[in-house]
Amino acid sequence: MALVKMVLPAMGESVFEATVLTWLKNVGDRIETDESVLEVATDKVDTDVPASHSGILKEILVQEGEVAQVGHPIAVIETEGGSTETEEDTTPEKQTEEVIETPAETPVQESHTATTVSSNRFYSPLVKSIAQKENISGEELDQIPGSGKEGRVTKDDILAYVKNRTTTAAAPTPKAAPAPASTPQPQGSTTEQPATKQVAPAVSVDGEDEIIQMDRMRKMIADRMVQSKHTAPHVTSCVEADMTNVVNWRNQWKNKFKEREGDSLTFMPIIVQAIARAIKDFPMINVQVDGDKIIRKKSVNIGIAVALPSGNLIVPVVKNADRLSLSGLALAINDLARRARENKLKPDELQGGTYTISNIGSFGNTIGTPIINQPQVAIMAIGTIKKKPAVIETPQGDLIGIRHMSYFSHSYDHRVVDGALGGMFVRRVCDYLENWDVNQGI
Repeated sequence: MALVKMVLPAMGESVFEATVLTWLKNVGDRIETDESVLEVATDKVDTDVPASHSGILKEILVQEGEVAQVGHPIAVIETEGGSTETEEDTTPEKQTEEVIETPAETPVQESHTATTVSSNRFYSPLVKSIAQKENISGEELDQIPGSGKEGRVTKDDILAYVKNRTTTAAAPTPKAAPAPASTPQPQGSTTEQPATKQVAPAVSVDGEDEIIQMDRMRKMIADRMVQSKHTAPHVTSCVEADMTNVVNWRNQWKNKFKEREGDSLTFMPIIVQAIARAIKDFPMINVQVDGDKIIRKKSVNIGIAVALPSGNLIVPVVKNADRLSLSGLALAINDLARRARENKLKPDELQGGTYTISNIGSFGNTIGTPIINQPQVAIMAIGTIKKKPAVIETPQGDLIGIRHMSYFSHSYDHRVVDGALGGMFVRRVCDYLENWDVNQGI
């Protein structure tokens, strides 16, 4: 028998620690390699952590609600065979192809100093981060009741408190009746309302309008969209593409693919492949801006916007899309989209994108002007595919026919992408789709 220390694996760029939410296994349980052992939360996403080895879970080193550091031990596993000495995994430093990292993307980071706690009460980095973003002081944080282990404040506790606090602040106060001196209302006080009172998620101001508090993800989306528009002068070029060959080819293969792979063959992997090829033709689309420097990315990592059941958007990333076959792209895209909607993405699967696609056609839209996902410099919106009459050129002359047409809208950062490059790129993508080989397999 050998004892192996399981460490917290890398959780993505700029993520160095995570809060343990739930242990899915108990001490003494049998676990298998890559089986989910615990759930953790970072400032970006909640995710499962798989077992690094097969064996018996002998000891849990980081309890629920506590913070684990990336690369540090979180559990001890007893494995079969090998040395009886304790082995400890080490997490190598993350390898990257780029020497210079751009500071343009500034997602919400965990802060270890922004919230000064006035007691010895434990707070996870996730709770501290939310407190910082919501301007909750340490004294105010100490007043929030906790439902976690030993009274600890959980993510749900602080988010519920923020909603309560914001809704209370938004409620109209009669101007002619100031609050009595005997009932002061310090910011965030939890003594002003009975514990059993439930605050509605939306309140009516005048019987018609409602005030709806943004959830945390919506706030992050709003901040990033404003940041992108302030950072990059957006220009959009549009091309209408004849997708008839693609539609006919997909109709021929989608049932066979379903039988073989047990998964759907959508238009998205075909479009991703065309975009990846066009990026190879025009590599200056695959860049980022750092001050007066342009960083050309070696990897072609394509993000695909996914609408969540909550109405928010998330952008999982297909890494090295240019190296995947069409079948590999189809399976990878379906897997990422499925797990995105189930909130099962790993932090690293949301990082490192170099180009983004937004499928506005899924909502019945034709043309869009998408906002660039910083620090990238371009994004493509794909419109719905519709049958339309079109002029078809043949050696025997022109004729009118029914074709499957779609608009491709390409927004790009005019600081580094001129109209010629931006226009040629979207035209090249459409050329690859219009000249799709209907005789190829998958």
